[in-house]
Amino acid sequence: MFTTGDKLTPKQARRLRMGIGGVAMAAMAVVLVIRLGDGSSLLSVGLYGAAFALSGAVIEMSRRGRTRLGMAVLVAGFVLVLAADWWLRSL
Repeated sequence: MFTTGDKLTPKQARRLRMGIGGVAMAAMAVVLVIRLGDGSSLLSVGLYGAAFALSGAVIEMSRRGRTRLGMAVLVAGFVLVLAADWWLRSL
């Protein structure tokens, strides 16, 4: 598909990052269902619900051409969600 040194066109970058956002959304939905089945705290479930919504926001940002900002938001948001979930489980 891409060879070394090729740059993505803006359209390809948007599609790639929208795909990454979609995969992240699906992963957060699976984790959210697992957490609901485990009977974990409502706060933990809320965190994964927020990450699910964050993935949707990233897809929309990518659709509008804000791909780098969207990926930065996605990575920072997921790091915060995972850190908060780890912290809540350690209490």
